[in-house]
Amino acid sequence: MNPIIEEIEKEQLVENPPQFNTGDTVRVHAKIKEGNRERIQVFEGTVKKIQGGSNRTTFTVRKLSGGIGVEKTWPLHSPLIEKVEVVRRGKVRRAKLNYLKGLTGKKAKVKEVLR
Repeated sequence: MNPIIEEIEKEQLVENPPQFNTGDTVRVHAKIKEGNRERIQVFEGTVKKIQGGSNRTTFTVRKLSGGIGVEKTWPLHSPLIEKVEVVRRGKVRRAKLNYLKGLTGKKAKVKEVLR
């Protein structure tokens, strides 16, 4: 890759990125801009997938809202993410949990790892 692009990407990296894996239940605190005001909105759900590398890493979180599945994808090194809290550690055997898309209710749960 071009050294100029690599240098720009290094500047954008977050110093201590949050540590979580696929299947974990996380709480994402994201900055939302409404007009001239800024607030923090919390999105809690299961990490469906983590993809990419370096500063292009993204993660997708899925939650059930009123019985309907809602997915949101964020860049891991985005300045709009205030923090990511890990609520529960999940035990999964896949890197991408695409099978969750067709499931609702108790079937959409991921087993918890007891540590």
